[in-house]
Amino acid sequence: MDSTVTVKKRKSVPIFRWFIIIALPFLLTLWTVRLLIIWDSPSYPEIEYGRIDPDRYGFSEDDRLEYAEATLAYLRDKGSADEVIYLLEDLQIRDSDQPLYNEREIDHMIDVKRLVDLFNQILSVLGIFVLVGLIYLMARPETRIDAYKALMYGGFLTAAILLVMAILIVAAWSFVFVQFHELLFPPDSWTFAMNDSLIRLFPEQFWFDFGVLWTLGILIQGVLLGVIGSVLSRWETNRSQTESQLSA
Repeated sequence: MDSTVTVKKRKSVPIFRWFIIIALPFLLTLWTVRLLIIWDSPSYPEIEYGRIDPDRYGFSEDDRLEYAEATLAYLRDKGSADEVIYLLEDLQIRDSDQPLYNEREIDHMIDVKRLVDLFNQILSVLGIFVLVGLIYLMARPETRIDAYKALMYGGFLTAAILLVMAILIVAAWSFVFVQFHELLFPPDSWTFAMNDSLIRLFPEQFWFDFGVLWTLGILIQGVLLGVIGSVLSRWETNRSQTESQLSA
């Protein structure tokens, strides 16, 4: 009976290890998006509006920041898109009765929040499974090194993928931007006039800088995890060898 359980445990080790390795790039990608959305001291728009060109149609930097923060508050809200879309529908351009977002923009922002909420759900599930896998592998001394190697390979895999993405963003930004939106949103639902509020608040330069910050953030996290996993793996190997020599 004990040998049967041991065999099953041994068979499960590579399953957990490979799951962690494959899941880490997705986990870090979604986590970094989440972090950029919820970070508010200072928020990404607060940093970015001091760098990019001013709005040619009249929004001041303060206007932009106020409207962008209100839009982020909508994305952060725990309610569903249909329940909290009023947060955007009620926004008006300062000193006017004109809604900030038109009907087409509102429809797109419903799609955006649904996507963000889906990403948050996937992030939670992946985070739980990766945590369970690491706990499972680290619970026994003989499989602890598998946990460390999973972190190492998963971290370096993430770094390699994001290095390619960073090069693509710099070298072929327009292609990446279009393909990203075509993949995630219904056709023709994400293009707007230059004087629409979404473009005025979030111009292409805003998203290019976001893409650079996003990929660099994931890349750094991947490298750090890879290095930590590598150091722990070597430490565990040396510890095991020392114990074997002492018991021999």
